[in-house]
Amino acid sequence: MFTGLIQAVGKVDLQGNVLYVEGSDLPFSINLGDSVAVDGVCLTVAGFRENGFLADVSEETLLRTTLGSKAKKNGMVNLEPALRLSDRLGGHLVSGHIDGLGEVVSLESLPNSWELEISWMKKEFAKYICEKASICVNGISLTVSKCRQEGTFFSIAVIPHTWSQTSLKQIYIGEKVNLEADLMAKYAEKLLKGRNPSSQNNQEDISKEWLLNQGWQ
Repeated sequence: MFTGLIQAVGKVDLQGNVLYVEGSDLPFSINLGDSVAVDGVCLTVAGFRENGFLADVSEETLLRTTLGSKAKKNGMVNLEPALRLSDRLGGHLVSGHIDGLGEVVSLESLPNSWELEISWMKKEFAKYICEKASICVNGISLTVSKCRQEGTFFSIAVIPHTWSQTSLKQIYIGEKVNLEADLMAKYAEKLLKGRNPSSQNNQEDISKEWLLNQGWQ
């Protein structure tokens, strides 16, 4: 589990299915078997190399994230160690499991911030987006400032500290990004649906009748 507060920036290189993450002078310690979020992707430390660490990546991970494309150009990635139970939760709860890819459709430099608009590559995840909700972009905990087309397109405001301390400073229009929707939204959706054995998808939306059948008065 992570918080989406980036602690370092590194570079990645891929050799087969082994990802080399180069990050000299990391401000956190890691041990063999530890979890580290690399651009929002939860990976397990499988070994060490000078100025960095190694992690095995599956075909599924390479297919569903940007790690493969980042490695081809020795791209910058955001790094965060796993959350300790005693740590402050300064961002939001992040699992490190990418829901889908997004694309940067606009980038505007404002007097005191930057505004990015991102679109989901798969529209089914748009339902988890609303104004002032949390979203994880390349491992960074950010807040949705506005959305359109029912969340298919959403904007985020980036303050100077986040811009300078993460890989966002190298982002460009058309770039693909890793997106993880807020865990709380997904859990709420699951809990707010009942079980209906006769339905095709084995779920039904909450209604007044459903609540009464569950014993609510």
